This record gives sequence, C-alpha cells and structure tokens, in this order.
Amino acid sequence: MDEVWVNVLKAEEVLKKAIHETPIDYSSTYSRMTGSRVFLKLENLQKTGSFKVRGAYYKIWSLPAGSKKGVVAASAGNHAQGVAYASSHQGIQAVIVMPETAPISKIEATKNYGADVVLYGRIYDEAYRKALTIAEEEGYSFIHPFDDPMVIAGQGTVLLEASKQLKEPPSRIVVPVGGGGLISGVSVVARKLWGDHVKVVGVEPSYAAKYSVSLREGRPVAVEARPGIMDGLVVKKPGKYTFEIISELVDDIVTVDDKEVSHAIYMLLERNKTLAEGAGAAPLAALLSGKLGLKQGESVLLLISGGNIDATRLLRVLNYELGRSHRIVRLEGLIPDHPGSLSEALSIFARARLNIIDIRHDRVSTVLEPGWAKIEVYAEAPSEKAVNDVLEELNGKGFPFRVMKF
Repeated sequence: MDEVWVNVLKAEEVLKKAIHETPIDYSSTYSRMTGSRVFLKLENLQKTGSFKVRGAYYKIWSLPAGSKKGVVAASAGNHAQGVAYASSHQGIQAVIVMPETAPISKIEATKNYGADVVLYGRIYDEAYRKALTIAEEEGYSFIHPFDDPMVIAGQGTVLLEASKQLKEPPSRIVVPVGGGGLISGVSVVARKLWGDHVKVVGVEPSYAAKYSVSLREGRPVAVEARPGIMDGLVVKKPGKYTFEIISELVDDIVTVDDKEVSHAIYMLLERNKTLAEGAGAAPLAALLSGKLGLKQGESVLLLISGGNIDATRLLRVLNYELGRSHRIVRLEGLIPDHPGSLSEALSIFARARLNIIDIRHDRVSTVLEPGWAKIEVYAEAPSEKAVNDVLEELNGKGFPFRVMKF
C-alpha cells in the first residue's frame, strides 16, 4: 500500500499537464431522493472520456527507456483509448486488442488516437490472451488495464484530486469495479487520507460478479461472464494485486443489473445533463436501487467513471426507459370501419397532448369482426394520467383500447 501511495503522489505531478481536472457535481435531485448528500465525480468528462487515461499514462511514462519500443494493451474500450492517447502523447507505437463485442464508437475512437486495433474474442479475457501473444512476438511492453501497481497508482489520483475539491471527506465512496484497478487506487488513497472513517464500496455487474464471489471464497476465482450494458466491467477473474488490495481495504461489494444501470444512465442524462456509459452509471444504479444502505444525511461520493457509450446502445436505453416510464406508449384498439372513426379516435389523442409517432391500421385481418378495424398507435405521452384519460375516453365512446407492452 505504501508503494502505491508514493506513486499516486508522483503520478499526480506527471498527469497535471496531460489530463483534465474533472469537476465534482452536488446533486440535489439524488440527495432528495435518497435522504443523503450525493456528490458526482465526473470522470466521463476526462480526456478520452474516462478515468482510464490516468493509469495508462502514468504506466507508460514510468517504463524504462529500453522498454518503449511499443506497447500492447487489451481492452473493451476505455483502457484502449487511454493507452492510445498516452502512447501517442509520448511518441510510442501502440497496438490495442479489443473484443469483437466492443462498441463501434470505442473502436473508432481508439483508432483515431493513432493506435493499431486488433479485434479478437467476445470478452476481455480472450482479447487479453491475444494481446500477450502479440507483445511477446513484437517485443512490446504489455500495459495491463488494472493489475499493475503503476496503473493502480495512476487511477488513485482521481480521489486525490477529489479530496482537494470537497470541503469535507465523504462518509462513503462508491466505485465501479471491473478488473479492480480504480477501486484499488481509490481505497489506498482513502485509507491514507482518512483512515477507516470513510467506507469504500465497489459496484460490479450481477453477470460478472468476480469480486463478490472471490471475496467469499478468500481467493481469486474465475466466474462465468457474459456481455452486457456494463461492458467495461465484464472481467472473469480478479487480478493478483487488485485482489490483495481490495480484500484488505474495500468495505463492501454490491452488484447491479442492466435494468438498474439503464435507469441510472437515463437519470444522469435527464437530471444532470451528463452522459455516462454503463460502467460509469453503475454507482448511481447502486444508490437508486437502495443497495448502499445509506443513513439519513450521509454524504456519498459516486465516481462516474466514463461516458463512452455507443450511440446505438444509448438509443436502446432511452427507448426502454421512455417506454418503462410511459413517456412513450403503445396503444392497441378497435374502431368502427367507416369514414370519420379514425379521425375521431385520433382527436382524443390530440386533446390529451399525446404526440403520435407511428400508427398502423388493419382492416382485413380474419380475426376482426366485419365492420371493425384494428389500429396500433405509438405515441409520446406527457404523463401516465394523460394515457389513462385517453383510454377512458376511447372506451367510453365504444372504442375498446388498451396499453400494450413493447
């Protein structure tokens, strides 16, 4: 721990001219919702869109001169961009192996930073083995995304920076956990600055819960993992260094699922006007789902670790959340098949301020009784009450309608 702490202090100086100092945002919305005081450390506004550049830059800077022929890394995206940026900034060639399931936006961003990208495997662990092979064949230095003391130290600078921005220590720090490099660095800094007065809590996917399982077993354990919205946290097995630090210094690990994270992404975008990827939104998902067990008035710092979400994935999240909250609805019903009936039905939608996105009209189905037509309407709704008002008026006029699931 002492060695990591010394390198955190050194990394802080090295990184000053290479990365951003990201802001901390106090959220009155989440504070009111949870009865606590909630602060967001917005690493989604960092260079390359995530905290990963901190550890990557410091690790590459610390390489011996003879080891700077080139570097290789394996990553689902954010470490890839961090290594690509850091190596380009320091004039070193980089090869990045990314899973085939990595978001297109992250692949293109990595290429744009000047790195050569190799797509291999479906999850990080498969890309990792390929990267080791390339490093050996080319004589390049392998930059591990989390299980390296220098990388851990670089990641720890996020809390050192936050400590100077906050007026007082938080009672709890909530950190997303993939391989564990970020929470390892954060927990070292937390203990050095505040001892045991501050609790450090990790959040990992329910479908890649390697630390939850490993801490129960008392040793690093490989788990079954699958791709998901928290792609940056999908790792099968803890690292050697990270497991040692986490088992000693981290107070708790909780898990969240994709539904909870989807809602957190939506809330961050709508309430905070900030864009987070799945991994970055995981701490807020843990907070909003009530899994942190906060006391009334407790202060909590959420590390929003990254914002590199693919546009198509974001679209799916928004559509899902709008449907779940009845902001977009699908209504299906029957109307008499004669002139003016459709216009009459749609006028009811208009009076309730439901904006129609799409409409489908079926007059020839054999399951319909003669003289009736079925219509299916997709609409934007101002409120759930407005939807209920529309249903009540339609059914009152003899037009049987109901809300359908997407």
